[in-house]
Amino acid sequence: MAQFGFENDIHSILKLDMPITNAPMARWQRKASSSNTSALNGLSPGKSANSSLSSSKTPSKTPGKNKKQTPSKMGGDRFIPTRNSKQMDVASFLLSKENEPVDANNPGVSSENQKAMSMSLNGYNIEDAKILHLGGKPLNAPEGYQNNLKVLYSQAITPASMKKTRYISTTPDRILDAPELRNDFYLNLLDWSSRNIMAVALHNSVYLWDATQGDIILLMKLEREEDYICSLSWTKEGSYLAIGTSDCKVQLWDVENQKRLRSMASHTARVGSLSWNDHVLSSGSRSGHIHHHDVRVAEHHICTLTGHSQEVCGLQWSPDGRYLASGGNDNLVCVWTRAQSQPVRCWSEHQGAVKALAWCSWQPSILATGGGTSDRHIRIWNVNSGSCISSLDTQSQISSLAFAPNYKELVSAHGYAHNSVVIWKYPSLTKVAELNGHEDRVLSLTMSPDCSSIATVAGDETIRLWKCFEVDPVKKAAKERMVKSTSGVIHQSIR
Repeated sequence: MAQFGFENDIHSILKLDMPITNAPMARWQRKASSSNTSALNGLSPGKSANSSLSSSKTPSKTPGKNKKQTPSKMGGDRFIPTRNSKQMDVASFLLSKENEPVDANNPGVSSENQKAMSMSLNGYNIEDAKILHLGGKPLNAPEGYQNNLKVLYSQAITPASMKKTRYISTTPDRILDAPELRNDFYLNLLDWSSRNIMAVALHNSVYLWDATQGDIILLMKLEREEDYICSLSWTKEGSYLAIGTSDCKVQLWDVENQKRLRSMASHTARVGSLSWNDHVLSSGSRSGHIHHHDVRVAEHHICTLTGHSQEVCGLQWSPDGRYLASGGNDNLVCVWTRAQSQPVRCWSEHQGAVKALAWCSWQPSILATGGGTSDRHIRIWNVNSGSCISSLDTQSQISSLAFAPNYKELVSAHGYAHNSVVIWKYPSLTKVAELNGHEDRVLSLTMSPDCSSIATVAGDETIRLWKCFEVDPVKKAAKERMVKSTSGVIHQSIR
């Protein structure tokens, strides 16, 4: 009978649909019964044993086992993940199995049979069992979910982790020889067309370098040996090149056919600066005068601007064609409109000759100017308000400026005493990089059509190409599609 009673107790314990009566008392139950603790502690061991053996109560402990209760002291418990007894037995078996020596003479059961037996007995492969197992992968955030904080657990690569660190090489990408280059601060001898052709003036000749193919072409040469080229400027489409000479003339050339279209004479001194605005070509002379030429008509000279008292060494139309900026050896910066012969702005803050001029392509009313050896300052102007936004002392002569739209930066070329090229963050004007390599003062700076590279020409008779502004492939493809869509526009011919 005792055997049957023991089996009944075992069956009652293993039933899952019955309430658990021999489990440790819950904490809230222990606290609720705290008032009876003193009475229970006063019982004698004999009485406690007699009460546990009374026939009216179920045995509180499984025979043959002596378990200790978890301490009830506050903070004494530690978290243990919930695991069933089968997982604990498997974990214990795996730990003991690792310490057993391997018997090479007894191959035992094959791995396939062992896996099949484990699946049939346990429901999973015992070799894959773990004591603590974190199942599943972290979930992604729902589509379209916006959160100012970073997602803590995410399988997707965040844009910040994909962002590449920008690298600016301090060595030139290519070096070209420029023999017989005239080392004159006031001249503009280099320009890069929208068709990726670079024009450079070497004494009395103009050479073209195809940056795509690498071909070099001699475009023209002045008849008299004592004459020399003073300035170059491409049209917006890159089909025609304007050339200012020391004999007071401006020549127009059809580059594709290598043919001179016309020669315009109106100045009384050398033409050191040129700038295009559609069919109007503006030219600045050593006399201090600026002439507007309408290249479509025979009487090309349509207007004269007389705001400077000395040579006009800097001339630049704004990207929207509203304003013309001019800088002179008289330390003045003037801003003109197309319809007026008097300047709308005239600034005299510079203490040296102003040759370096640059309009901001993404802010058309912003103009950057740079002074010569006596000034050495970069100044940023707001043309609409007439105020100077910022000023920076570069400690070196400034010969040229250009805005780089890919990274919204400003590039400056310097003469004495650093002979370097510096990249500045706009509008803070903090230095990003300094490019050294020229052995003489840098005379001019020009930007490539895709704005990814700059070309500098110096008195050391070299042209250096610097690849400083890597183009985003997505933006580059979109820009190429836009250029192809507008390539069919009909342009007016030059007479």
